[in-house]
Amino acid sequence: MTESAAPQSEHRTVLLRGGDVHSPADPFATAMVVERGHVAWVGSEGAADAFASGVDEVIDLEGALVTPAFTDAHVHTTSTGLALTGLDLSGARTLGDALAQVRAHIAAHPADRVVLGHGWDATRWPEQRPPSRAELDEAAGGRPVYLPRIDVHSAAVTTALLDLVPGVTAMAGYHPEGALTAAAHHAVRAAAHDAVSPAQRADAQRAALRHAASLGIGTVHECGGPDISDEDDFTGLLKLAAGHPGPRVFGYWAEQVGDEKDALRIRELGAVGAAGDLFVDGSLGSHTACLHEPYADAPHSGTAHLDAGQIAAHVAACTEAGLQAGFHAIGDAALSAVVAGVRAAAEQVGLGRVRAARHRVEHAEMLTPETVAAFAELGLTASVQPAFDAAWGGEEAMYAQRLGVGRARTLNPYAALLRAGVPLAFGSDSPVTPLDPWGTVRAAAFHRTPEHRISVRAGFTAHTRGGWRAVGRDDAGTLVPGAPADYAVWRTDDLVVQAPDDRVARWSTDPRSGTPGLPDLSPGADLPVCLRTVVFGQTVYVRPNE
Repeated sequence: MTESAAPQSEHRTVLLRGGDVHSPADPFATAMVVERGHVAWVGSEGAADAFASGVDEVIDLEGALVTPAFTDAHVHTTSTGLALTGLDLSGARTLGDALAQVRAHIAAHPADRVVLGHGWDATRWPEQRPPSRAELDEAAGGRPVYLPRIDVHSAAVTTALLDLVPGVTAMAGYHPEGALTAAAHHAVRAAAHDAVSPAQRADAQRAALRHAASLGIGTVHECGGPDISDEDDFTGLLKLAAGHPGPRVFGYWAEQVGDEKDALRIRELGAVGAAGDLFVDGSLGSHTACLHEPYADAPHSGTAHLDAGQIAAHVAACTEAGLQAGFHAIGDAALSAVVAGVRAAAEQVGLGRVRAARHRVEHAEMLTPETVAAFAELGLTASVQPAFDAAWGGEEAMYAQRLGVGRARTLNPYAALLRAGVPLAFGSDSPVTPLDPWGTVRAAAFHRTPEHRISVRAGFTAHTRGGWRAVGRDDAGTLVPGAPADYAVWRTDDLVVQAPDDRVARWSTDPRSGTPGLPDLSPGADLPVCLRTVVFGQTVYVRPNE
């Protein structure tokens, strides 16, 4: 890809030509003009000649693909940056391997006040258990160590870290030898993160946003809250993102709202909603998702943090204040509570007002036909993570271990959500699963349960326009005149129109239908390579040596 002028600035007029432009305005577009941070025109190569002399810059795409930039609708930015720069245990294949990596990291970082790690998943280890307190103490050599499980709903910690949290042994979720959950986990996590300096946080945030930009991500939804981060982290990230070229950041703060005063405080933090990880329950991997029936591998049904009455009060107060509400809910009992609570709020303030607020539910994994229908009725957005199914779906992985094969097959029913008209917004929950937008679309299109698969086009829409709709914006996430110029340029093979199976009308895969093509995301095919990412007309990433 070559260009005929210096790097663009916010107010330069730019013509991109000689490639493929993914736009509903012209399914065969090969060129695009960007002016003052917005898309000004899309069209054919022949028509582009009329613009060439009147622009500040011409970029020859050399056959590359231009798409809207991706939106990742669920990110923990600081934790993502710390995982990129810290101890990453996601590649550990045994318990012994994980402990060896802890020893090596500690030896290489003698000055760290607290060692932060991430990503272990004992369901992938032959031992099928996390490290014991004694094993971790030995590996850590007396250092404070915080190692959250991959889902970040439980953590293995050392005695030296527990010593920094007075009263932790009396808290719910404390275990003398095993991983911590619930209140004990939240307290220990706060102590660990308090040891991270503001400078370290800012460095981690920059690293995460740079990495997102390198993957064609133009917008992230930061999911913060008092149980998972702190206000300084949240406001610092929003300030950093606003002051530096890079992906946009929309912030959600997960705190209950009871009245207009509470709503005002949420707005003063810079949040667009009192949503995100406002926990109704926990996670399946940590046995804390709230179920109607007990786990297949544990004699209980998980943990409920909010009931239908509390959910109703939050949604009603947010709706009255004109603020978006939302919740983290994974288990079927948690999702039933969300539906009951939102429906009660609708009876109080009016269904039309609730629908117009576009309240959202994060993860929404263990849905039933009844709760899917309720999501559609109540106008709830499903903010979901297809990589969860890729990581833990199928008949032998974590979902089946926790729930049994029958219940595991019901998880993440994306096709049913789309058929019901439920808006989808795709994300990663990074660092739970990596930032990987094309991989996310692939995971939805090739879901491990075939009846839940959706087309690549539907998945792509959920990961671009869907994220914008989830923050109440219908004018972005697509390359049409007037839309914000948030786009990415990709090196990829031939474009195709992929459908999950023959249930999709064949006309949609015929070139004569005018459906814009997308990269082939079949398992095993190479994913597109990001060459450039642009946010509001400003280049925020260029692949080296391109």
